[in-house]
Amino acid sequence: MRSIRSVLEELESRGLVQDTTDRDLLAQRLSSGSVAVYHGIDPTASSLHLGNLIGVLVLRRFQEAGHRPIALVGGATGMVGDPSGRSDERNLLDDETLTANLAGIRSQLEKLLDFDGDAELVNNYDWTRDLTLIEFLRDTGKHATVNQMAAKHSVRSRMESETGISYTEFTYMLLQAYDFWWLHTNLQCELQIGGSDQWGNITAGVDLIRRRSGAQAHGLTWPLLTRSDGAKFGKTAEGAVWLDPGRTSPYRFHQYFVQIPDEDVERSLLQFTMLPVADIAEVVEAHQRDPGRREAQHTLANEVTTLVHGPGAAVAAEKAAQILFGSPVDDIDEAAMEAVAAEVPTSDIPEGGFDDASNSFDLVELLASTGLASSKGDARRGLSEGSVYVNNERVSTEETAVAVDRLLHGRYLLLRRGKRRHHLLRVKSQQNP
Repeated sequence: MRSIRSVLEELESRGLVQDTTDRDLLAQRLSSGSVAVYHGIDPTASSLHLGNLIGVLVLRRFQEAGHRPIALVGGATGMVGDPSGRSDERNLLDDETLTANLAGIRSQLEKLLDFDGDAELVNNYDWTRDLTLIEFLRDTGKHATVNQMAAKHSVRSRMESETGISYTEFTYMLLQAYDFWWLHTNLQCELQIGGSDQWGNITAGVDLIRRRSGAQAHGLTWPLLTRSDGAKFGKTAEGAVWLDPGRTSPYRFHQYFVQIPDEDVERSLLQFTMLPVADIAEVVEAHQRDPGRREAQHTLANEVTTLVHGPGAAVAAEKAAQILFGSPVDDIDEAAMEAVAAEVPTSDIPEGGFDDASNSFDLVELLASTGLASSKGDARRGLSEGSVYVNNERVSTEETAVAVDRLLHGRYLLLRRGKRRHHLLRVKSQQNP
């Protein structure tokens, strides 16, 4: 475990500090003993995405440094919507959707933080559902002026936009400030962390605690991540990169990081992995000697996929990439084949679905039935052109029969036409449904 004195320096060395309420005072408090620190996530979806991962990993860094992380899932604030970083109003969520989203996020947080240790998971709906409007206005609203709230960048930018800002979203800042005050009062929380777009909300909470309780609280933000090409980090042409494997498969998750530009890879290693900074420096140095090997990107992809999906998924994703880019498949395990099955068209064929006399499959028939050829004639043309592969091995015109013993693990056959058109055949049996 790292010394609790080093956590602020650790974050700074990783580029994870943009603003703090009082850097010296915060450093003194962190060095004097364990501090409860919280990070909030609004459950706008049933899964976390890469933008959320930074905050959860910062909580984990605090936990590994001996501090007490509090992950707050905003069941209440999720019903209101945070205007920070947005140009339009969020859609408000109903109870059923929020409940489903909370359950999905909770299961992901449990993989990244140690809730068997001293980490805590809280839902702000638990302390706001019985809060009356009169009580909120009397005890919270009176401590904030409209001038202060309107001066916050997230609010001011929306007020100056064509769409404006609703009173619902305008009050979000007070609700988040109330959360910090409640956590400070009931769970002795002294530090709130978040992305730089949360600075106004965080300082509102620090101010509320000072006014209501006369106590010192702290805030810390990290820079919002954007890629060197200006694209939003964690976004692809298909949308967000999710932590839920049902939304973004481990293979695609892994590939996202493999494809990170060289200009972004060092920062990504520092902020998305738990590797020591000195080890990252060695990886980057090796990468700079031979950028073509993309060693830094592969290290990054393996580390982050392992954190989110486990080591088995990281290995399977890397091997699946090797398969899909044409590497030999002789030593590929079933987990990797299933990862391939999630990425390419896949058909199940019944056990015994081959010619008994020759103990083989008719390749021409397979190409036509899988859509890799438009007809049997087109399949034969593909064979004559040398564009057909079985298990990443090129086949010739004469090889129209594929022996059963070429099935990988007794049940997989990977067909390919050209460089990128794949189809995986999977033999179904009672043992392998």
